[in-house]
Amino acid sequence: MALQNLQIMSGQDIERSLTRMALQIMEDTRGIKKLALIGIHTGGVFLADRLRDIIQQHEGLKLPVGSLDITLYRDDWSLVSQNPIVKTTDIPFSVEEYTLVLVDDVLYTGRTIRAALDAIMDLGRPRSIQLAVLINRKCGRELPIEPNYKGLDVQENVTDHIHVILQEKGGRDEVILKTDM
Repeated sequence: MALQNLQIMSGQDIERSLTRMALQIMEDTRGIKKLALIGIHTGGVFLADRLRDIIQQHEGLKLPVGSLDITLYRDDWSLVSQNPIVKTTDIPFSVEEYTLVLVDDVLYTGRTIRAALDAIMDLGRPRSIQLAVLINRKCGRELPIEPNYKGLDVQENVTDHIHVILQEKGGRDEVILKTDM
């Protein structure tokens, strides 16, 4: 079988989705005094920064943004690598009493988000936690986790792979579905 690469989101599609998600966040959280975004390494950090910029542009509101590494909170980290690469968690504010929007590039099994929730709870007790993802993979969910905000729902085979390529790391913006044909 040959692998086929299908572009499912262009740079324009990503920008349009992020703008829509930012507008939804603003609409849903209107009046909330303490709102913050936390990006999950790696792609979620870039997306959280972009969402912050869009919200600031529309609202003139400065939102705190943090980054979260969940490597050691994963229930499968020892299966992935004997020497996991741990990135930094940088949350320059107390999560207490904040409404947090966790941001990630792809929601698949739900295990990354479960790990992120554990990591956040170790830092304090937020008022609430919401989830924003660029890609919501509908196939393969193992935990009852669904996003509040999503860019695109994708119903693909479990054997398919989704690659989110972002300007900040890959030099361009696009989402590729690698599928067996």
